Amino acid sequence: MKESLILSLLGPLLFASAAWFQTQQMGGTEKTVAALEEQWLQAIKTNSPDLVSPLLADKFVSISEFGKVTGKVDALVDVKSIKWSRAEYSDLKVAVFYDTAIATGGLKGTGTDASAKLFDLNIRWTDTWVKMPNGKWQCVASHASAVSM
Repeated sequence: MKESLILSLLGPLLFASAAWFQTQQMGGTEKTVAALEEQWLQAIKTNSPDLVSPLLADKFVSISEFGKVTGKVDALVDVKSIKWSRAEYSDLKVAVFYDTAIATGGLKGTGTDASAKLFDLNIRWTDTWVKMPNGKWQCVASHASAVSM
């Protein structure tokens, strides 16, 4: 009887501890993916494809706000060739689902594209991140939609 009383008291405590631990882990994962998104932003601001290259999976797919579908190589060329005079994220959020994380946010920026044409960009984006077998997070897909006002 004493053992069943102890188990009935410890059961909820163990369950609560497991739930707390899971919440702490997810918070850490959300922060990790958010930091990777910030690294990506820093890469575009500084035209540094080497900063973003390890963040993108080899089979990375991107769909631009114009509907253009590209892969990793094209994304790295864009990071190098687009000159940003201003680029800032807004409303960055990360939701974690096991070994997948969905990051969403806004990007406003100005600069010149690869053909030296001026642009003024205002988009909402979604990035899908996967925790790879080596334990590192990589972006496997990105989608952008233009914000019209």
